[in-house]
Amino acid sequence: MRVVLAEDLFLLRDGLVRLLESYDFEVVAAVDTGPTLLQALLDHQPDVAVVDVRLPPTFTDEGLRAALEARRRLPGLPVLVLSQYVEQLYARELLADGSGGIGYLLKDRVFDPDGFVEAVRRVAAGGTAMDPDVVAKLFAKDHHRDGPLSRLTPREREVLGLMAEGRSNAAIAQELVITERAVIKHTSNIFTKLDLPPSEADNRRVLAVLAYLK
Repeated sequence: MRVVLAEDLFLLRDGLVRLLESYDFEVVAAVDTGPTLLQALLDHQPDVAVVDVRLPPTFTDEGLRAALEARRRLPGLPVLVLSQYVEQLYARELLADGSGGIGYLLKDRVFDPDGFVEAVRRVAAGGTAMDPDVVAKLFAKDHHRDGPLSRLTPREREVLGLMAEGRSNAAIAQELVITERAVIKHTSNIFTKLDLPPSEADNRRVLAVLAYLK
């Protein structure tokens, strides 16, 4: 699996390259600025991009901007964003195009190698990998809004929040101490309440997560 990596701190960038390569990823480019990131993404068209939000020259949101521009030019390009802090605006902008293959993790998640690599693979496969802290903050902000999400029960919101983190049905069942059959029932209810009918073209699980996070 081919990866383009963007991180301005040399030690962290080098560590991420070594980590990814140890899990059989091919890092085709490792860059440290927004402009070089955009060019690398367009040149290599990788299976997934792992991108620090804040890159030189201004250390604001160059990484995110480059990733968004690359997704505009290469629709569906999988992007996993790394951030030092939960920044809701950045998460929402990443989700704005309504497609899958997206992730937003806090940088300290890198210290769980297996979890981090699993998130990279999930995003590359077109799924979502949202940091639990990001999910919690977005959920807290939207909790009282009207709309389809207001139809969900508290348990269904819990299930959808865990789906947003990328958990499988089995993992959700274990976390909530319920049966996997119960999880399937809750997800079915979620799809119905969010007006997501079965479709060969769309992954309803991804669409439900996007509806929750947007």
